[in-house]
Amino acid sequence: MDATRIIAIRHGETAWNVDTRIQGQLDIPLNETGEWQARRLGRVLAAEPIAAVYASDLKRAHRTAEHVADAVGGVAVQPTVGLRERGFGTFEGLTFQDIESRLPEQAHKWRTRVPDFAPEGGETLIQFRERVLDTLDALAARHPGEQIVLVAHGGVMDVLYRAATGQALQAPRTWKTGNAVINRLLWTPEAVTLVGWADDSHLDPGTLDDATA
Repeated sequence: MDATRIIAIRHGETAWNVDTRIQGQLDIPLNETGEWQARRLGRVLAAEPIAAVYASDLKRAHRTAEHVADAVGGVAVQPTVGLRERGFGTFEGLTFQDIESRLPEQAHKWRTRVPDFAPEGGETLIQFRERVLDTLDALAARHPGEQIVLVAHGGVMDVLYRAATGQALQAPRTWKTGNAVINRLLWTPEAVTLVGWADDSHLDPGTLDDATA
């Protein structure tokens, strides 16, 4: 089977990103900066050959994907529940500081990435990884020899990076998962490999200016 080229993107910025508030599977929209980031993302990908655009059905990811699909033309965003952010249960809506102060034992398990820990009502890292990679396999297998876009969340990007580089679930994160940056992967049924990561050149205010592009 020919490899599938994947452009993996975290959604644009939200107000809760700025506030360091856990969104999880709550449906938080893009803020003004996030809309700007998504427009620029669409412009830089407009000339790429893209067979399909898949996105988490949460509005911050779906809206980001709409900018890409509109710029590319001829494709529609396909909402995909399997690309949702990790379910954080009772953590959702809390800031990082809230979690540290109110739930110190759970905060420690979260910070140290205990694989089988889940906040009440949420997913473990093991469950989350399995969901994301199963979704990746299902979507990529539809497009051998083609390029697709996946728009999702920071946690999803983290899972993809770990899978492509062989990083363990508990390994400290030393790589970026920025809003609306471009990450490139190559998928085959045997493995997913890293092509490029965290390209944010399109978010430089000096390029693709809204007034001139």
